[in-house]
Amino acid sequence: MKRPPLNRRLAEFGTTIFAEMSALAAGTGAINLGQGFPDTDGPDEIREAAVRALRDGRGNQYPPGPGVPELRTAIADHQRERYGLAYDPDAEVLVTAGATEAIAASLLALVEPGDEVIALEPYYDSYAACVAMAGGTRVPVTLRPHAGAYVLDLDELRAAVTDRTRLILLNTPHNPTGTVLTRAELTAVAELAVERDLLVVTDEVYEHLVFDGAEHVPIASLPGMRERTVTIGSAGKTFSFTGWKVGWITASPELTAAVRSAKQFLTYVSSGPFQYAIAEALRLPTAYFDTLRADLQRKRDLLGDGLRAAGFEVYRPRGTYFITTDITPLGEKDAHAFCRALPERCGVVAIPNSVFYDDPDAGRSQVRFAFCKKDDVLIEAGSRLRRLAS
Repeated sequence: MKRPPLNRRLAEFGTTIFAEMSALAAGTGAINLGQGFPDTDGPDEIREAAVRALRDGRGNQYPPGPGVPELRTAIADHQRERYGLAYDPDAEVLVTAGATEAIAASLLALVEPGDEVIALEPYYDSYAACVAMAGGTRVPVTLRPHAGAYVLDLDELRAAVTDRTRLILLNTPHNPTGTVLTRAELTAVAELAVERDLLVVTDEVYEHLVFDGAEHVPIASLPGMRERTVTIGSAGKTFSFTGWKVGWITASPELTAAVRSAKQFLTYVSSGPFQYAIAEALRLPTAYFDTLRADLQRKRDLLGDGLRAAGFEVYRPRGTYFITTDITPLGEKDAHAFCRALPERCGVVAIPNSVFYDDPDAGRSQVRFAFCKKDDVLIEAGSRLRRLAS
């Protein structure tokens, strides 16, 4: 074979770090604090709703391409009740195979070869792959540590926009840093998008997982943004059913139609019976979301205390499932080597943040841990990690 089999656009992407580290966890029996999935299921009544849909024959065959009407209506109601955003369930809501497909379909639909896409770095690894598949050029704007957290430099963002910029790919609450962009920061991003006539694709899958009184502000709710924004949501993180892969977008009719044009040639449809269950989940009382948020904030603090006791520098996240740490105080410099050795050293698996940067040196000493686990698992992980301090 004269040419390599892998498309040159994807040549830089191999097996994902999540597959690598999860295999390492399975092979060593280590506690897996790498991949972001809970180790308990979501609400019993929602699981039973999926079983009921299966038994009633709802969704066992192909569901409608845009998603079942019950779920699209529930998504529209959620956006209106939570954020005052009115969307037509028939023309402005599209159900996807999780947020991952929503990101892929949005970028494939909206980015032309040669377009520049600005993304907040460090970024979830599928962002870079999807920009590449669309033929775009990714332009990172790096969130940098400051006063125990990661912050966005708005001047750096403005400087990154060129005549070739097509869209800004946002993620708030932000994985992996846990940053929650403020209303003031998002207002500045919105003003820039309007001024330069840019589209915005915003990944808001952690919208309900914000801590310390932080406010989640959908950028689509800000002046001038509804018609130029594709908002991505997901059931997996909010309801602890990540395996169901139910995601969605909300956008103007024109943007929704564009994304649907790409999505129909990816999975076409998915998650039939689960769509009916998530329609019920989105109508759970406010107490459910408040309890979830409080429980995860407590777990964040539980793991954070354990990591500090083990000698890590800990950046306090205001959202998501994840804590980013720095291993320099442990006398370590290479996060990738550190994470590969950690299962044997301590029986714990984590993710090196260097894989989330275009320039790996930018995150060379940063390691991400997931805290969406049972309390006893987090306590045991902290105990094991304290071996590093000794």
